[in-house]
Amino acid sequence: MRPTIRDPGRTRLAVLGSPIEHSRSPALHAAAYRELELPWRYERHEVAEGGLAAFLAGLDDGWRGLSITMPLKPEALRCSAGVSDIAAETGAVNTLRLGGADGPRGYNTDVHGIAQALREAGVDRVGHALVLGAGATARSVISAVRRLGAEAVTVAARRPQAAAAGASFAGGLGLAAAARTTREMLDADADLVVNTIPGGAAAGLEFAPGLERVPLLEIAYDPWPSPLAARWHGSVVSGLEMLLHQAVAQVRLFVLDDPHVPLPDEPAVLAAMRAAL
Repeated sequence: MRPTIRDPGRTRLAVLGSPIEHSRSPALHAAAYRELELPWRYERHEVAEGGLAAFLAGLDDGWRGLSITMPLKPEALRCSAGVSDIAAETGAVNTLRLGGADGPRGYNTDVHGIAQALREAGVDRVGHALVLGAGATARSVISAVRRLGAEAVTVAARRPQAAAAGASFAGGLGLAAAARTTREMLDADADLVVNTIPGGAAAGLEFAPGLERVPLLEIAYDPWPSPLAARWHGSVVSGLEMLLHQAVAQVRLFVLDDPHVPLPDEPAVLAAMRAAL
């Protein structure tokens, strides 16, 4: 079961962010490496905004890679010596592979996680997506739904400038794009809604009749159900599914140096990771 590993001496990994104590990444990754019979150590470290460069400078040659969560994703992009095509497209890095001659290489596995979570829920094609929020996660959502065939995206955010920036990003990917504010009734003719707004702030949003019956991907998963998920009339996909599948891509990257190549006996690895959730 154990795969052939490049850089076998690099056995330490971690998730970084702030706050970080709630992260489920250590349990997910530990389950995967047990299943793969790899004696690797995956930790969590509290690193505040602005602290990533100093953390990286303090690492020795025993480190293999890092999972990056908020608020460090923009800084991870700046700290990367090179980035994958998807990370460059979205302007977001959630994974750093260490050990390169030039420095860390940045990846975005959230796009894979979003697309795979939707596919597993039976949403294998999207026409028009309504995306709530306009940050880094929203850009990953837009990139993911484009890969599922979306032709149009409506971005809704509290600030008009943020919504316009999100719509501009979607337009740059060749999608028909519109911007809305979350203070108005959301009346997009969408066949998928994705909420990236944290903290239950989307609970009071108004949707046009019928819109709450299309599938919802709710990125927030703690607590569950979220206030928006609890009131939704259509099918709901939990952000835990996104978390799981983006972590699978990270494990592929750390083990095989390619987030697109399946792991040895990947169904067993996926089952072990899902059980750890």
